[in-house]
Amino acid sequence: MGKRVLMAMSGGIDSSVAALLLLEQGYELIGVTFRTFDYIKESCIAREKGCCSVESIMEAKHFAESLGMKHHILDFRQTFKEHVIANFIDEYKNGRTPNPCVLCNSHIKWGLLLSAADEFQCEMIATGHYARIANRSGHYYLQKAVDQNKDQTYFLWMLTEENLKRTIFPLGNFTKEEVREMARERQFTHLAEKKESQEICFIPDNDYRAFLNEQGCVIHPGNYIDAEGRKIGQHSGYCNYTIGQRKGLGVAFGTPKYVTRINPIRNEVTLGDHDELYSVLLTAGQARLRDTSWLRANPLVEARIRHKSPAAPASLVIPKDFEESSSFQLQFETPAWGITPGQSVVLYKNELVAGGGIIE
Repeated sequence: MGKRVLMAMSGGIDSSVAALLLLEQGYELIGVTFRTFDYIKESCIAREKGCCSVESIMEAKHFAESLGMKHHILDFRQTFKEHVIANFIDEYKNGRTPNPCVLCNSHIKWGLLLSAADEFQCEMIATGHYARIANRSGHYYLQKAVDQNKDQTYFLWMLTEENLKRTIFPLGNFTKEEVREMARERQFTHLAEKKESQEICFIPDNDYRAFLNEQGCVIHPGNYIDAEGRKIGQHSGYCNYTIGQRKGLGVAFGTPKYVTRINPIRNEVTLGDHDELYSVLLTAGQARLRDTSWLRANPLVEARIRHKSPAAPASLVIPKDFEESSSFQLQFETPAWGITPGQSVVLYKNELVAGGGIIE
């Protein structure tokens, strides 16, 4: 294992403590922080407090330099716009609910970061993600973190074995509270008490509808319909909704109603009852499976259809002509609620990530 590591730093507690741990283990670290997005309108400047803001970038730089590390700010804005933001907008235009963190990790935090590592002559890269890497018979697998509440493997399923071979996750064996305590023990109290954002980094106020509007995605009102296609009200534009949504519908029906389907072509949003959102089947595209022979021989997996959902038992159906980026099907043992097109489904076997795909 190489001793020079490119450390991705956001200015937050996780990447900062990860850097401290690696320095204590004798690694030579070069810190990097990404610039991925700029707010254009003045009304948005005050809201720029996400993990990639100017403030957080400078915090990361000052922290790295205080530890005697070299630090570089990498401008990934154009690539981020082309791969992450464009996909985010297109998915909502298509009536789907995207997960930009998955694409960012694959295309930005590993795709471009590994290129930067080569430039700075670093054999390995490291991040503050809560995940582990397992070596099984010479092959590298993504493994769930010890802290199941903080586990981030759901967002990392697109990483390849080549990515994992050059990656270190210093926090994978620790809980969040242990990480905070490590910051306190090292006299970085401000890090231990720092709040963490749960928002999408380029939408720090968590108002994706306003963001779509700012990016020129015009949203027009349309009809709510029931399962039989009858008009039952008017919505504010199909992009404003996601499968399973109950609050913010703007219309009272006497009993709770949920978004069960979105038709972008007709600008229609179908509403139904809670139980209409249960399903035992899903199809996922843009798929990556770690070992198709292994999975064909033993197709039982645990599948997670969103970050906060528990993994549920399911049977994997792989087409005979399967190849990377094609599709697979899942059949759940117990009906899953709120399967949402555009979100990732991630497959696990014994805490290892066996693959994943984008729900169709």
